[in-house]
Amino acid sequence: MKKILEYPIKFIRNCYDWTIGWSKTKYANWVLAGISFAESSFFPVPPDVLLIPMVIAQRGKWFQIALICSIFSVLGALFGYFIGYQLYELIGHQIVDLYNLQSAVGVVSTKYNENAFFAIFTAAFTPIPFKVFTIVAGLCKISIFTLTIASLIGRATRFFIVAILIRIFGEKIQYFIEKYFNLLTIVFTILLIGGFSCIKLFAK
Repeated sequence: MKKILEYPIKFIRNCYDWTIGWSKTKYANWVLAGISFAESSFFPVPPDVLLIPMVIAQRGKWFQIALICSIFSVLGALFGYFIGYQLYELIGHQIVDLYNLQSAVGVVSTKYNENAFFAIFTAAFTPIPFKVFTIVAGLCKISIFTLTIASLIGRATRFFIVAILIRIFGEKIQYFIEKYFNLLTIVFTILLIGGFSCIKLFAK
């Protein structure tokens, strides 16, 4: 088991070290914007991975960093909506197939019929794969106003909470991350997989 996890942990560790250095460059905000946008529509890695080291490196800019993350994540959600609304057969179903969530489409559709706002907010705030919800929102043609407001509230709440915590406990959190990096990597992976598994579980 240790050998199985050794290479993924080493890879993620290298990515973390690279990100810490990269977060101090003048291009960091653009990269954060790109990841935030992409994660809401097709990319699997959440922007928190970059947001955290950026705030650690520039604690005085926590508000700006969280704001960029929130705004571009919502813009990405609108792009995901467009994929579901206009390009589902061309692109949308391929994204769903990539994450093996075909059966989840029906479940998400049902959740929208029950309470679209709450469903989007929950996906935006938690590790549940947000991209599935944004794409299916377009496929189901729910109100784009509902999508925008629920996404904004959910994403901003999540990213600002993370940024504020890092702003307050920055050095301590960085020390904690450095000391328990391997354990945190495993926990993060479990949470990411768990988010996908939650949708699959409801789909059964």
